[in-house]
Amino acid sequence: MFEDDLDSAYLSGQMLVAMPGMLDHRFEKSVVYMCAHNAEGAMGLVVNRPIDSLTFPELLEQLEIDSGDCGAPIRVLFGGPVEQARGFVLHSPDYLQDASLVVDENVALTATIDILKAIAGGMGPANRLLALGYAGWGPGQLDTEIKGNGWLSVDADDDLLFGADLDDKWDKAMAKIGIDPRMLSDEAGHA
Repeated sequence: MFEDDLDSAYLSGQMLVAMPGMLDHRFEKSVVYMCAHNAEGAMGLVVNRPIDSLTFPELLEQLEIDSGDCGAPIRVLFGGPVEQARGFVLHSPDYLQDASLVVDENVALTATIDILKAIAGGMGPANRLLALGYAGWGPGQLDTEIKGNGWLSVDADDDLLFGADLDDKWDKAMAKIGIDPRMLSDEAGHA
């Protein structure tokens, strides 16, 4: 197999959509943006689960950051069950730091206090979402879950990724694939 063929099998920059039969309640009806996926494992952020118990201004206050001019409201999301006290900002590449991971030409990931200060001061990226925690998979684990009918993949777009309507992201992702979730079985090999 050629190197390019190996790279194309990975899902960095794609979105995962939980199948209706997802057994892990933490990912039920989740849409996950894949920040990294390679032979060592995978890392992504759930982009459609708000944390209703914490607002962005409250988070800034906890971090002793002046809330200044935050501009458009930013919701705090449940990014996944790993390291839930750690914050990640998924954003457009119009704001980059040395510590930013450029996922593709449209999306970067930054996990520093500086990006939160920039957002609070109205100087952050145009498109952004803030997540606490992340979804992580060990070597081969995500591939096994996909083969086991746990996830579908779909191309990322700005609306699915940064759109404000969190409640409809799962349905929109399924529709983008061309699937009516009511017609899916939760067992592999069955329609």
